[in-house]
Amino acid sequence: MAGPLRAEAGELSADEILSALREGRRVVITTQMLGNDHDVTLRHDGATYYCDTPTTLHKHEEESEMLACIEKMGYGRVDAE
Repeated sequence: MAGPLRAEAGELSADEILSALREGRRVVITTQMLGNDHDVTLRHDGATYYCDTPTTLHKHEEESEMLACIEKMGYGRVDAE
């Protein structure tokens, strides 16, 4: 099994993140929180998507909910259309 995919916030597109999650990989995003770098771990167990931040574990039942979280929190790159 491949190790986690590591990236800085905004380095990968939301589609790239979701694709890695679909493949069973964890995605570790380094992001700024309260002036410091923190890792956020995104994962999918086949049924539920998880977003594990330094303070909270968010759970999402649908891929569309995980996509909204990735976009809202700025974990994925926003590509111009």
